[in-house]
Amino acid sequence: MKNQSGNTHWVDLHTHSTASDGSLTPPRLIASAKNAGLVGLALTDHDTGNGLLEAAAAAAEAGLRFVPGIEISAEFPHPGTMHLLGYFIDPISPALKRMSQILLEGRNSRNPRIIARLNELGCHITMDQVQAIARRGVTDDRPVVIGRPHIAQALAESGCVASVKQAFDVYLGTTGQAYFDKERLTRKQAIDCIHDAGGLAVLAHPVQLRLGNPAELENVVSNLVEIGLDGIEAWHSDHRPQDSEMILSLARKYKLVPTGGSDFHGNSKPDIALGLGRQNIRVPEAVLDELETAWRNRRNRQRAAAAGQPEAVHDGK
Repeated sequence: MKNQSGNTHWVDLHTHSTASDGSLTPPRLIASAKNAGLVGLALTDHDTGNGLLEAAAAAAEAGLRFVPGIEISAEFPHPGTMHLLGYFIDPISPALKRMSQILLEGRNSRNPRIIARLNELGCHITMDQVQAIARRGVTDDRPVVIGRPHIAQALAESGCVASVKQAFDVYLGTTGQAYFDKERLTRKQAIDCIHDAGGLAVLAHPVQLRLGNPAELENVVSNLVEIGLDGIEAWHSDHRPQDSEMILSLARKYKLVPTGGSDFHGNSKPDIALGLGRQNIRVPEAVLDELETAWRNRRNRQRAAAAGQPEAVHDGK
């Protein structure tokens, strides 16, 4: 969508707050999005919807289009990682709360193992340090998701590494010396959970699957479509222009909604700005329009099915 001067409006559909591993609280994230000139934002914290109600209230006050979202980890062969984005989810959905509890318990059992291994390797940090970093900017007793970016920050502040990036390269990345995997849902469990929470399920940053060629990616996407995938993230800070074009081709072939976002975290990823990712990635408001239309169509089909009526919407899906 364009404004009266003919300029494109921009959105960011992949961001994180202090509810998981971002450095801005949900209200500050919304304020920053408004200051950056964005007209829409999705909050997609890892494995939790704890910041969504607060962000939604701030967005309504700021006049910003807001999409309640989440980013869920799903099983995938090492060294690749699969994340599924849920858009337009119900923040108080029982299905969402059950899923979050499972995944957060997995994180809570993994983090001490990582820290113990780091200490064995001569990097002396404590869980208390990591928890303090995770709670920076959080002024109340709300729960936060503690993850590897917080551990990476502790390593940088202790002088064990020169930067958060080096912490991941040497210790915390999937090939790092202190890497341990975490509890993950199956792909179907993740997609079903998103649908049960009223949302659309979207494959995040496909390049992080670390597949060898486009044919392998298409095979994965085809399998995900069979179990209910609704969309695929075409524009992301890790995507080169040729990656985005290839992913858009898959979206057209499998009738998936293409989405995009910066994957903004704040201090832990200082090269990614809100609304402007690496490779100068920007996402026009029309992408949000298409995503919202797909969500409304799915919701209408579900309501028609629940009422025993013929489908009211036929959108090719």
